[in-house]
Amino acid sequence: QVQLVESGGGLVQAGGSLRLSCAASGRSFSSYVMGWFRQAPGKEREFVAAIGWNGDRTFYADSVKGRFTVSRDNAKNTVYLQMGSLKPEDAAVYYCAADRTGYWNQYYLTAVPYYDYWGQGTQVTVSS
Repeated sequence: QVQLVESGGGLVQAGGSLRLSCAASGRSFSSYVMGWFRQAPGKEREFVAAIGWNGDRTFYADSVKGRFTVSRDNAKNTVYLQMGSLKPEDAAVYYCAADRTGYWNQYYLTAVPYYDYWGQGTQVTVSS
């Protein structure tokens, strides 16, 4: 079983930045594809970004491309989401997720069912 714990959320003004972290338990973290999703009230959970097991591949939703950066530190079992130029529409609960197969499939990794493990989420609020 893998546990994921997000942190770093909070209140930020539009145009500001935040860095989210997701700490994972377990020794297999370095083999997982990791994803970030978000869910705003009344909306479905949506894909934000993903990163391959060794960090050499990344993929972003069009809505965050150029503003957000996903990275990972396998030595620390942690994945990060650096968010910049934040907009009010970025406000949501942000979740990290892990796919234990480690298989990079750009078609599927944007889908919620692709991932096996989820964190509890961290709230990001953006004031205008």
